[in-house]
Amino acid sequence: MPIALISDIHANLLALKAVLADIEKREITRVVCLGDIVGYGPNPVECLDLVMQSCEWALMGNHDFAVMYEPTSFNTSAEQAAFWTRRQFELEPDPALQRKRWEFLGNLLIRQKTEGAMWVHASPRRPINEYIFPDDVMTSPSKMQSIFDRTDGRCFCGHTHVPGVFTDEPDFYPPADLGGTHTFSDTEKVIVNPGSVGQPRDRDPRASYAILNEDSVEFIRTEYDVQAVADQITEIYDLNDFLGHRLIEGR
Repeated sequence: MPIALISDIHANLLALKAVLADIEKREITRVVCLGDIVGYGPNPVECLDLVMQSCEWALMGNHDFAVMYEPTSFNTSAEQAAFWTRRQFELEPDPALQRKRWEFLGNLLIRQKTEGAMWVHASPRRPINEYIFPDDVMTSPSKMQSIFDRTDGRCFCGHTHVPGVFTDEPDFYPPADLGGTHTFSDTEKVIVNPGSVGQPRDRDPRASYAILNEDSVEFIRTEYDVQAVADQITEIYDLNDFLGHRLIEGR
């Protein structure tokens, strides 16, 4: 049974709804989230509620951690967004609903091992906050070796907002180089990033997610009203306008 992989929603409700609608149209019933449900975007509460409703399980991203606990090593705009997001949860007048949301955030998984794979938000070494950049295969081969030493076969992660497949050669293949689909080999180690639902950073503003089949992974892009979300962000004083502008450019 295929599994839809979503990650890095970043409180972008229109993008999340578009992706979930596309998943439903494909008659895929299993959805998992690789973290960063909140942060940066204008609809954190609604996105959390939708993930609670739609996903089998979800992982703890660094922005989820920042809202639940404290933002550490964040730039100013990310830190402001984290504190603003926390206030949105605190404004819920229903104590039971507020508690339900906080408990869900606090119980997000740090890592998951299932379906014969490892699942983390960031990396197998540091599951919440280590970036695995495409350039690392050229500039940091020792880092890549150390990361692959901690995987047995397949690993799925988000965090960089850039979709693609890392192999232990090491190498990185964006979806365009793969024809949109990567077929797994029994002998290779791979790390798959489905890209970002709510804040893509590969110069393509469309929402990104992936579909995991038994022997392959397919990368999907979905249109949504990017400008409408950018406008929502600029209307919120505590969210930096840049967070809206970058959505339009996919960066």
